[in-house]
Amino acid sequence: MLTINVAVLLAVIVVLRLRRRTEARSRRDEKLTVVIVLALGVLLAPTAVGQGIADVLGQLAGGVTQAGR
Repeated sequence: MLTINVAVLLAVIVVLRLRRRTEARSRRDEKLTVVIVLALGVLLAPTAVGQGIADVLGQLAGGVTQAGR
């Protein structure tokens, strides 16, 4: 349960950071956002939600590959 709560908190932080205008971001600010997103990915990956997202993205990628042939 703790993993999901931290993941939700990180997701909220990511959404708030990405809502800011691009011009207002410094290079350091962008790097921090990338680190936060990577941490969110590490927290979500082993959960059922993370596995569901991976399955959906895998099916989407497979559909795009099939459509390109």
